[in-house]
Amino acid sequence: MEIPYLSLQRVTAQHQDEIEAAVKQVIDSGWYLQGEATRRFETHYAQYIGTRHCVGCGNGLDALTLIFRAYKELGKLRDGDEVLVPANTYIASILSITENRLKPILIEPSIHTLEIDDALIERAITPRTKAILLVHLYGRCAMTDRIASICRNHQLLLVEDNAQAHGCTYEGCHTGALGDASAHSFYPGKNLGALGDAGAITTDDGELARLCRALGNYGSSRKYVFPYKGYNSRIDEIQAAVLDVKLKYLDAENRRRKEIAKKYFDGMDNPLIGLPMKEGSADNVFHIFPVLCETRDALQKYLSEKGIGTMIHYPIPPHKQACYREWNNCSLPVTEQIHREELSIPCNPCMTEEEVETVIEAMNGYKG
Repeated sequence: MEIPYLSLQRVTAQHQDEIEAAVKQVIDSGWYLQGEATRRFETHYAQYIGTRHCVGCGNGLDALTLIFRAYKELGKLRDGDEVLVPANTYIASILSITENRLKPILIEPSIHTLEIDDALIERAITPRTKAILLVHLYGRCAMTDRIASICRNHQLLLVEDNAQAHGCTYEGCHTGALGDASAHSFYPGKNLGALGDAGAITTDDGELARLCRALGNYGSSRKYVFPYKGYNSRIDEIQAAVLDVKLKYLDAENRRRKEIAKKYFDGMDNPLIGLPMKEGSADNVFHIFPVLCETRDALQKYLSEKGIGTMIHYPIPPHKQACYREWNNCSLPVTEQIHREELSIPCNPCMTEEEVETVIEAMNGYKG
């Protein structure tokens, strides 16, 4: 039996008739940018997340970059200001900060949650610290009461990177509505994925939303008038229409992810394989199901030989990448352990019960 890590064909096939009808409607309309499909999805997604505003854009990196740029235009951030960010994250989180000439301050994660360690945040704050970029990595909420208190006490902006956590909640509220602004990625493999690149910004701040929309439209909110040096980053009508179809099924598909994850937690029992997200994972939407193994590469090879697809998220941490060579000599041992040991196993709503049981059996049979 071949078990792919993720089959986008299977994901799309679940709603193919509705998706094809929605795409045809856009094609027949003759309007392919900034039209009714975009307005409809933005309205529905803002309602789903629980914010007043949603601004569609080209991708998740653009969403983050536009948020920080807008805060600079509003005078809430300035060149050289510090943004606290988890060291264990996808590089887009860091790129959005440095692109805006802000300074990332890398905070180690907890080995138990793989999210930012809130016990380390306050000691990293300096007079130049102006914001926290909270990354809900792997589909688990990174928000804590301590982080909320720190932001209040130090008057820090709280920006969420919600690229991997569509539908995740914290105390009854969706991630993406917990801070001052949030960035969302709809890359095809995400829990809410488009048929190409797409992203969005959610916020309750009307002025921030207006600025983000203008900055993503070349710096213009009125045709041929450019008060800002902007970008070209807009969600297209076809992607908006596809996402509006798939949004209706997001909660049900997340429930299936949770069912699979529970079966993994209950069924996997191998001392060579750690399950770092087992505790406190009720609200996790399991975009990724990560395990930790000291012999990660051997485990991946073993699973591949059994026909089970896996991925590594991520093999090289941001502070060891060549593009940030100024950090290459930094020591962040927890982050480095995660990137050395992490392996992602299949966990998606298209999996059959037989496939889930096959993965559990294989994981328990691994001898190192």
